[in-house]
Amino acid sequence: MSVSAISDDRSTLKSRLRRAERVQRLRAIGLVLPLFLFILVVFVTPIIILMTRAVDNPEIADSLPLTSAALANWDREDVPGEDVFAAFAVDLVAAQKNKATGLIGKRLNYEMPGTRSKVLQAGRAAEKMTAAPYKDAFLKLDPLWGKIETWKVLERASHRNTTFYLLKAVDLQWSANDEIVNVAPDQALFRDVFVRTLGISTLVTFATLLLGFPLAYMLATLPPKHSNILMILVLLPFWTSLLVRTTAWVVLLQTEGPINDLLLFLGLTDERLQLIFSRFGTIVAMTHIQLPFTLLPIYSVMRTISPNYVRAARSLGAGPFHAFWTIYFPQTMPGIAAGCLLTFILSLGYYITPALVGGPTDQMISYFVALYTNKELNWGQASALGAILLMATLVLYAVYNRLVGIDKMKLG
Repeated sequence: MSVSAISDDRSTLKSRLRRAERVQRLRAIGLVLPLFLFILVVFVTPIIILMTRAVDNPEIADSLPLTSAALANWDREDVPGEDVFAAFAVDLVAAQKNKATGLIGKRLNYEMPGTRSKVLQAGRAAEKMTAAPYKDAFLKLDPLWGKIETWKVLERASHRNTTFYLLKAVDLQWSANDEIVNVAPDQALFRDVFVRTLGISTLVTFATLLLGFPLAYMLATLPPKHSNILMILVLLPFWTSLLVRTTAWVVLLQTEGPINDLLLFLGLTDERLQLIFSRFGTIVAMTHIQLPFTLLPIYSVMRTISPNYVRAARSLGAGPFHAFWTIYFPQTMPGIAAGCLLTFILSLGYYITPALVGGPTDQMISYFVALYTNKELNWGQASALGAILLMATLVLYAVYNRLVGIDKMKLG
């Protein structure tokens, strides 16, 4: 065979190899593409919409377009002039026809409580105003329209993007001097709620680790016929509905419930304890529900640890605890890291259990997200709370990755 023929064969072989590798890559992309699109549609897109809603502010810009344009040239030093009030009157008449006056009042009411009724009153009055001067008419209607603070709020609310919801989510607000300040102490709420959410999640994570680690060790070291039965008992509540398990704890923890009956029967207390609608009940119920999420990753890692390591340490003179703590326990850290991170993040979003078992001071941030979404219909505030919780979770995740290392985490 000539040299040129051998060279042609090599070129053909390389070409066929590249074609085969290209086909494999396209096949791999085709297999991954449905999952990628699914995550993009049901996970990434809602988060983007959530972040957008947290700063979205269309109410005033859409309902009062002429007023918003007139306020763009306002010097913010004194009450606006006749041109702004004339635009305001025209916009209110249009808003009355479109039934948008209530929406305007609701938006202003977020920043100035008690404003909604006065906006509705101004809308009705604007329909009867036939000629200038509009400013004098509005000032006679209510002192609210003669305050510069009112127009500053209206001017800030006229922008399509706002920081109002995000600031309120951490108990901050814009002052009359256009500075970011703390809200009044009687209105401060969300910082305590975020601290409470993080505190309850941390307590539940430690409790599940404290209970789950020895149980996982026992499951990993028992003979299979015994460990399988215990594993079914662990998984049985895991297969039960979250609402059913929470309702069961409502029955158990109530004042006239079986736990109080047992405590009285054993003589451990002289009177019935308030176990339900308290922080204790919330922690107990959440710990029970989250226990499998911490236990299973630890158990999966323990199953892969050879007992020969501990035996070797014991044969070299190490005591039982020393061999366990220095040889066995460090090898379980990937499972502990995975279980604790999973439980902590899931606990941050708890809603049903604190709502049914906890008291008024035990509600977590998800309760307020649901409140603003379902009752207050304030999607901006609900999205801002969700965005702050998401950012806090990402920060904690970054700290966790820095201290523990996400590459050391194993789910099995």
